[in-house]
Amino acid sequence: MSLRIVTHREIPDDPGLLRQWNGLALQMERPEVFYTCEWALAVQAAYHESLKPLLFLGYRGDEVIGVASLATDASERSVSFLAATTADYCDFLAEPNNRAEFVGAVFDELAKTKASFVALANLPEASATPAALLGAAREHGYHALLRPAYLCAQVELGSAQQRQELKAALAGKKKLRRYLRAMENEGPVRVAHLQSQAQIQAALPGFAEAHVARFQGTQRMSSLATAERRFFLEELARRFGDTGVVTLSTLTIGDRPVAWNYGFQFHGSWFWYQPTFDSRQEENSPGHCLLSKIVIEACDMDEITSVDLGLGAEGYKERFGNSARQTLHLTVTKSWRRHLREVVRYRAATVLKRSPKVESAVRRLLGRRSSARQTAPGMKNI
Repeated sequence: MSLRIVTHREIPDDPGLLRQWNGLALQMERPEVFYTCEWALAVQAAYHESLKPLLFLGYRGDEVIGVASLATDASERSVSFLAATTADYCDFLAEPNNRAEFVGAVFDELAKTKASFVALANLPEASATPAALLGAAREHGYHALLRPAYLCAQVELGSAQQRQELKAALAGKKKLRRYLRAMENEGPVRVAHLQSQAQIQAALPGFAEAHVARFQGTQRMSSLATAERRFFLEELARRFGDTGVVTLSTLTIGDRPVAWNYGFQFHGSWFWYQPTFDSRQEENSPGHCLLSKIVIEACDMDEITSVDLGLGAEGYKERFGNSARQTLHLTVTKSWRRHLREVVRYRAATVLKRSPKVESAVRRLLGRRSSARQTAPGMKNI
C-alpha cells in the first residue's frame, strides 16, 4: 500500500492520532520524551506567536506510520524541528524500516512549499534518520551539510553489581559528604521528587525565581525570564498530568528549597533537563548534591537504566558521565552561496576550538554582545 502524506499547519488535538503518534515514539531506536505528542502540543501552545507548526503525517491506509513535527519562520522559507529550541533530541518518527521512505516523502512535500532552507538540530547520531535525510536531500537537488553538534553525557547504570558499585562510589565521595554536612548545620537536608501536576505547579514559581536570579548573578539572561518558557514548563506538567513523566526534583534545607531539577522519567531514562540552585548556597554545591542523590536513587530503580545529562558541555557532566550520545546538526539548502556560508562557518568554529584562548576570547565578545538581548524564543538554558 502506497504512502500518503497529510500536512497540517497546526497539531490536531485528536486522541486517536495522538495515541498513534506516541506509539511511533516508542518504536524509535531510543524513545525520548521529546518525541511525544504532549511535547509538541506544549511547544505549539507556548510559542504560537513565534513558531508556525508544519506537521507531516505519513499514512498507509488509516494507520499513521510516520510523524515529522516541523515548524517554519514567519516567511515560511526556513524550516526547523518544532521542538528544536526546547528538546535535547529531535527526530523523524517512523519505524527504522520505514524511515527512509517517510523522510523522502516529506522532502517531496517540502519541495512544493516556499521553504529554501532546512536546519535540523539535535539529531541522534545512532538514529537511521541522518542517512535518510542525506539521501533525500541528494535526490531533491539540495546541498547538505551534516556536522557533529553536542556530545551528551550519560550515566549508564548497568548490571545490579555495577549499580551497587556506582552508588558506593558516589555516596563515598568526600566532597559530597562535606557539602551535605555543611548544609545540615542549617537544618535537615532532604530530597523530594514532585510528580503530581498540583505539586509541580506549586513549586514552579520558586524554581523560576531561583533560575532567573542565578543567571542575573552572572550577567546572563535566563530562559525562565520569558513568559513563554514558564508557560511551556507549566503546559508540559499539565499535559503529562500525574503520570510521573514530569519529575521536579528538589533538595531542601529544612523547608527551604536550594536546588531543583525540572526533569523527566520516561522509558528507562531519568533526564537531567533544566536544573538550578540557590546562588546563596553555591559554596555547598547543592546542584551537585541533588544530581548525586538522583543517580544514587536511580540505581535502586529497576525501571531506570540511565540518567541522561542532556545538552551542554559543563565540566560536571563529564565527571558524572560514564558514556555519551553524539547529536548531529543538518543544514539543507538549494542555494550554493548559503551552503558555502554554512561550511565556512562550521570550519571556522572547528579551527577556533583547536585554539582554546582564541575561542575563549570570541565567546567573551559574543557574550557581551548578547547579554543585552533577550534569549531567543524557546531557547533552553540551564
